[in-house]
Amino acid sequence: MTNENPTGEDPVLLRTDGHAAYITLNRPKALNALSHPMVLRVEEALSAWAVDPAVELVVIEGAGERGLCAGGDIRAIHEDARTGGTASADFWRDEYRLNALIARYPKPYVALMDGIVMGGGVGVSAHGSVRIVTERSKVAMPETGIGFVPDVGGTYLLALAPGELGTHLALTGAPVDATDALLCGLADHYVPASALPALARDLATASVHSVLERYVEQPPPGALASPREWIDHCYAADTAEEIVARLLASGVPAAKDAADTLLSKSPTAVKVTLAALRRARHLGPLERVLEQEYRVSCAALSSPDLVEGIRAQVIDKDRTPHWSPAALEDVTAADVDRFFAPLDANELRLVAAISSQEVVW
Repeated sequence: MTNENPTGEDPVLLRTDGHAAYITLNRPKALNALSHPMVLRVEEALSAWAVDPAVELVVIEGAGERGLCAGGDIRAIHEDARTGGTASADFWRDEYRLNALIARYPKPYVALMDGIVMGGGVGVSAHGSVRIVTERSKVAMPETGIGFVPDVGGTYLLALAPGELGTHLALTGAPVDATDALLCGLADHYVPASALPALARDLATASVHSVLERYVEQPPPGALASPREWIDHCYAADTAEEIVARLLASGVPAAKDAADTLLSKSPTAVKVTLAALRRARHLGPLERVLEQEYRVSCAALSSPDLVEGIRAQVIDKDRTPHWSPAALEDVTAADVDRFFAPLDANELRLVAAISSQEVVW
């Protein structure tokens, strides 16, 4: 076994054991939130291991007991958006490249999605080939609550969810447990959290298939299967306003709660998210969706709602954001279209780097 960070001070710990390589996101006090150097370090390690014949599989996990990763460094994004900086755009460019690398990784990529897995945490796990959730998993793309839009391939994943479940999760930002993560296609297997250390150790000497056979269990009942009827009907509407109207008219208490939640989010972010999801369904491979998300994310940097949303939820924590515009009906089609405008020389270009045998839906 080798360990490149014996003191445990590095935010990304890399080691090999047997035929497995291990990545540990190591910022437990910050819920293992991703920084730009962390993204670059993970990408460098994955690129090296991809061509290392001694490495047959990769495992990613989070340090501490609270979760794999809660996302990106929101405070840094707030400062960037507030001052008109470019550091966030540079970060997203490399982060989305990492997401694409994980999705097409040539060896088994095992993500231990224990605890909180949100935003950027979804990006480094849910594109992997073996995605394991536990009874402690809380998986979410909560971006509309801070005036942002699901990224890191989140609109790709949620667009592929059954029916309109992905639309519900994207617009409301609601977290899902292990069972509903499986239902929505965000995970593959359920393993009790107490068994993860042994599972990770066994992957050093045994095949992924044989290890999964020993540890995978049947998950407990979830919450999203039964309300599929009203979710699919309400969220199939063409506009965000009509979605809210259908939710309120359904007579289902949970649907009214969903409407109330949706209406508390940034109206601009809600409308852009809905448009991004609908477009993602027709774009093809993940790389094309990531290219779209990069346009949207960069546009969000100049949106007042991103600064205000992070202020209200993370900086001041008063939980009372003042959105601009304040209502869905005040967000125009032109306001939404601005987020999808070409970036010209600054475009993220991923499709040209993949095989001509693209995977399409």
